[in-house]
Amino acid sequence: MKPTSPDRIRNVALISHGGAGKTSLAEAMLFDAGVIGRLGSVDAGTTTLDWDPDEQKRGQTINLAIGTVEADGARITIVDTPGYADFQADVVEALAAVDAVIVVVDASAGVEVGTEEVWRLADERRLPRFVFINKMDRENANYRATLDALKARFGPKIAPVYLPIGSADSFRGYIDVIEQHANVYEGGKPKEVPIPDEMRAEEEARREALVEAAAEASDELMTRYLDGETLSDAEIEAAVHKGTREGSVVPVFVGSALRNVGVRELLTMIAKHVPSVAEVGGRVETGGKRIEPDPGAALVAQVFKTTADPFVGRLTYLRVIAGTLHSQAHLWNASRREDERIGNVLGMLGKEQVVMPQAGPGDIVAIAKMSSTHTGDTLVADRAQSVELPGLNFPAPSLQVSIEPQSKADLDKLGQALQRMLEEEPTVRVHREDGTGETILTAMGDSHVDVIVERLKRKFGASVIVGSPRVPYRETIRKAAKIDNRFKRQTGGHGQFGHVVINFEPLPSGSGFEFGDKIVGGVVPKQYIPAVEKGLREAMIEGVLAGYPVVDMRATLVDGSYHTVDSSEMAFKVAASQALKRAFPEADPSLLEPILEVEVIVPDEYMGDVMGQITAKRGHVLGMDSADGMQHLRAQVPQAEMFHYATELRSITQGRGRFTWKLDHYAEVPHNVAEKVIAEHEATVAAGEKH
Repeated sequence: MKPTSPDRIRNVALISHGGAGKTSLAEAMLFDAGVIGRLGSVDAGTTTLDWDPDEQKRGQTINLAIGTVEADGARITIVDTPGYADFQADVVEALAAVDAVIVVVDASAGVEVGTEEVWRLADERRLPRFVFINKMDRENANYRATLDALKARFGPKIAPVYLPIGSADSFRGYIDVIEQHANVYEGGKPKEVPIPDEMRAEEEARREALVEAAAEASDELMTRYLDGETLSDAEIEAAVHKGTREGSVVPVFVGSALRNVGVRELLTMIAKHVPSVAEVGGRVETGGKRIEPDPGAALVAQVFKTTADPFVGRLTYLRVIAGTLHSQAHLWNASRREDERIGNVLGMLGKEQVVMPQAGPGDIVAIAKMSSTHTGDTLVADRAQSVELPGLNFPAPSLQVSIEPQSKADLDKLGQALQRMLEEEPTVRVHREDGTGETILTAMGDSHVDVIVERLKRKFGASVIVGSPRVPYRETIRKAAKIDNRFKRQTGGHGQFGHVVINFEPLPSGSGFEFGDKIVGGVVPKQYIPAVEKGLREAMIEGVLAGYPVVDMRATLVDGSYHTVDSSEMAFKVAASQALKRAFPEADPSLLEPILEVEVIVPDEYMGDVMGQITAKRGHVLGMDSADGMQHLRAQVPQAEMFHYATELRSITQGRGRFTWKLDHYAEVPHNVAEKVIAEHEATVAAGEKH
């Protein structure tokens, strides 16, 4: 079987704000093309592409899913994506695999924050797009308001091709502005009818606007249009196709996925006007070289998603860019400089897998059990090819939580479970916080955390408890202190004796810990000096004030004594540890807190609220810049105030704000905050001693 010719392949992603009906639209497309025998329901958990148990439980898409249909001589691969912002990684992955997008908009809600965000992501990849105004049968559906909002937000390139006939309960079909006819649905089937008289004026106005938008794509057509010539339907369609491919025209269609109205027509328009793989042409690799979609060329493919399954193992999704991929092949991972041996090439329909003997340019397929390949990697036929496609850019996670195993059995499983989970979650980070000993998971938001916890339990058998992280404070000193400490213990037989005199001095922020000695005359034998340093370092881990690590301090061993029989490494370790604890009260101790450098990006209208919130969090604004109607605010904010900021920012900006952060430095904690932290530590210690 030969791969499908690139000029027949259309790869599209369905993107939208959550709840606009992408999955129902995909289900109707699969049904109309005869791929599935009945229409499933999102509410009932029976759709082909929302097959994951987490998706069925929540009634929303969490993972991208793939289905392929044949329509009007084209092979259309549909990639359904999540609409909720917490799962944006899958949208980024999907857009890396396709050549165009269908932006699905809810006719009763209009342009929502998620619509703006996925449009921005499509802009970043310069992808051609359609708009499908869905749910025209829903109560409060308002086509004109939705169209006006699209034009106001995205400009004059918004070009209606279909107009709805009726809305809500009266919605029954559409008018084709190009071919100037109407279709109404009777008994679930379209029937061509004359354009209703009451809509003829609107149809003519919309056609005029469409002709003008289409003419923008061609100088020749624009000249003829301005000269008052009438353009033929074929000329308008050709101009729409060219404008769509170049991004100067965004055709708008209407329908209802649940009632399967306008869906078959959408498939036809995808086949007509979405650029084929051949039209889109090659992709650019890091050397600036364009790789053309030639089936006879050397193989180049890019991985766009990885999933981990406890039964199937790792499943790697990739798109063939050039050449032909055969089952049981040897490949070279150009990104990681490693060999890969692959098994069967798999075509995907939701969770169903179909073995394919080979795949050509534009084909989107999966490979099971690849050992070292990850999302974004480039695969080539052999290592002699110096080809590496740019990787994928994912949003940075911003919500931190602490996780701990529920039981000893969970502890044994957790390490491997987290490793497997990270393979399929490019927007998750996991690290152990040295200052608190906690395992910290950083994700996109609360829903993302909930799904990760469910997956750890369901897929990998590791149950975890989620909590708010403790702040990783640090302790230091602000004055020098000299401590003479003698440790002596006699318990019968050999005793323990260690005597040290240590100078403690503060160091500049970020210096860490320095140890030295100025011992002369062997008053402390050389073999015991490393034990002194070890005793100090061990004592510094849990600190003195509130149990946090000690930093930015120099300790110098200047004097001491020993006993020829009773001295030991242990005795000098204890003596040094006690010296540190005695030094703190004399050295003006201070509690330090981590200060984050935060960049917040919000629309202009939310700037005042965001600045007020940053100030309320003891933050210090460093500067502001404006670009593309968005304000970029830079500030320094204590980490203690930022653990829930991802949720708070989403709330005050109606989901339109986003932010990134990184650790900048440590600074002294205000006195009132420090007192509270120290008191809590002392209470915890006291409670532990009672038990």
